[in-house]
Amino acid sequence: MPVISAPYEFNYGDLYVDLRSAMGVPLLLKCEGLNLAGSIKLKAAVRMVTAAERAGRLGPDSTLVESSSGNLGIALAIVAASKGYRFLCVTDTRANLAARRMIESVGGQVHTITTPDAEGGFLAARINHVRELCAQDPRNVWLNQYTNEHNWKAHYQDTAPAIGERFPDLDVLFVGAGTTGTLMGCARWFRDHRPAVRVVAVDTVGSVTFGAAPGPRMIPGLGTSVRPAILDESLVTDVVHVPEADAVRVCLRLAERGFLFGGSTGTVISGAARWLALHPADRELSAVAIAPDLGERYLDSIYQPTWVEDIYGIPAHPQAVLAE
Repeated sequence: MPVISAPYEFNYGDLYVDLRSAMGVPLLLKCEGLNLAGSIKLKAAVRMVTAAERAGRLGPDSTLVESSSGNLGIALAIVAASKGYRFLCVTDTRANLAARRMIESVGGQVHTITTPDAEGGFLAARINHVRELCAQDPRNVWLNQYTNEHNWKAHYQDTAPAIGERFPDLDVLFVGAGTTGTLMGCARWFRDHRPAVRVVAVDTVGSVTFGAAPGPRMIPGLGTSVRPAILDESLVTDVVHVPEADAVRVCLRLAERGFLFGGSTGTVISGAARWLALHPADRELSAVAIAPDLGERYLDSIYQPTWVEDIYGIPAHPQAVLAE
């Protein structure tokens, strides 16, 4: 077992769940939430902070400022606390209470935006607030996960090659689309090293990332109200949009089998299952999906019966089935 001296040094990413028995889907799920930040965002957080240090952007008096719906905020809060920086997360009312409390528990501050921008929604409003904070105090440093190349480079150099080495015969990889850092890092690596592998993006209904119409989204994580600057659609084989209710059904179904995953993971699994059903092959495809998060931060939403019934009209513990 490893011995660590900083919380960001532990990140176990070599666990895969075979979803055949739990979901009836020929799909392997790469679990990326097995670290002290609880999500795949720890990789990008460490990479972006390290790059900023090397570039001389961070000093003893610096405050890291970032817009986040939750997971990156937690990861940056942990990295900042470990390295001695202050951290301020700008989020909005959709963020899970557990995420806000975790950030504050390690010394971070949270600003919660309550009014969306007329055109860009909560994300644009959050970004505007970050810009104002940086203009007010030069000690505030915005890493800007939406444009930062080190967001996707973390996955080009780590996540994708690990999958490629483990599965030399991989046919298709499913990746959720939020800031698109994970998606772009994986898509670029497979284009450069294994171009026959299909990389399928999974987005949520209501997200504008791939040009769809904006709509209400209640589950933080995947999807955006402003198209990510680092996105290159030419690297993506296909896109699947998943209604949030379908993502919730998948999460509840897995919970009935003892697996507690987050909303982003439920979305990716739902999209992967739908894509596989629509693309039959003469043999079983080697398919992997990336699970960005675990479910404990969703105990007051996805796994709270009243919340689920009020928002989606889904029974508390349905005998869930995959959306047709």
